[in-house]
Amino acid sequence: MDPWHKFRRIFYSVGIPPTIWLIAFFLAPLGLIWIFSFGEKVGVVGIDITWTLDNYVRSFNPDILKIFAKSLWLAAVATFICLVVGLPVALGIVYAPNKWKGLLLLGIMLPFWTNLLIRTYALIAVLRTRGYVNFTLEWLDGAARWFLELFGMGGIALAILGERFQALELLYNDNAVILGLVYVHLPFMVLPLYAALERLDRSYLEASLDLGAGHLRTLWNVVVPLALPGIISGLIITFIPALGSFLTPDLLGGPDSAMIATIIERQFKSANDWPFGSALSFLLMYITFGALAIRALMARRRGGDGMGG
Repeated sequence: MDPWHKFRRIFYSVGIPPTIWLIAFFLAPLGLIWIFSFGEKVGVVGIDITWTLDNYVRSFNPDILKIFAKSLWLAAVATFICLVVGLPVALGIVYAPNKWKGLLLLGIMLPFWTNLLIRTYALIAVLRTRGYVNFTLEWLDGAARWFLELFGMGGIALAILGERFQALELLYNDNAVILGLVYVHLPFMVLPLYAALERLDRSYLEASLDLGAGHLRTLWNVVVPLALPGIISGLIITFIPALGSFLTPDLLGGPDSAMIATIIERQFKSANDWPFGSALSFLLMYITFGALAIRALMARRRGGDGMGG
């Protein structure tokens, strides 16, 4: 392949416009927020850049750390559930007939074609007090009572089913937030897993089964190690946006289910404390960079081990 400097004019004409766009609309605003994180709030909307670290020190307030820890926990649980659900789904797509693979992948990517706000409100319609879940459970409870009373077993119905069905509180708690995070981020897990599993040499699986290993043992001892790069990529790609999620916990969670992105939004809008909100934003970004650095380090060590072998 010819070096790029032989075609400088073409290289610059293609590379300069996106570079300018990246600098103007990504790096410059990001740098501005980083500078704000070293400032102080003045008046209602004023910011005085004093290069102080007080905003970062405030971020280690026990209440803020508690919210950070809760955000990490909710994002980690949602990511784990996405892995448990996404791995069988990805395997199913890999081993599906070729004529169905395209449709199955389309079904995984289809949620991206719908606005997140609309999908979240649809989930609210399912989980609310008079939503589809409670309506279905109430209908099943009524149908069971009617069936038992029809055969003169009303007493048994009361003994088995107890009092009349009471609507479940499925919204505005941590469980609703986790469900929402899984609902939104599951495609981010399935697609990397599918890409990794699609490249697997199926002869390894056949050899494992021929040697007497069961399906679960083959999955754990053969598929998981070979697909580990895709699993790690899926974990990171799912965990990072889940950690910074704002809309899902804001609409599905209650006052005790706020995540760190909710606190950041309140600093920029309600409190008008842009310096503190900027510091919290960059702490979240530092966590993201740390996760990516760990991923790169693990990939380098795995590559070094492979070269050494």
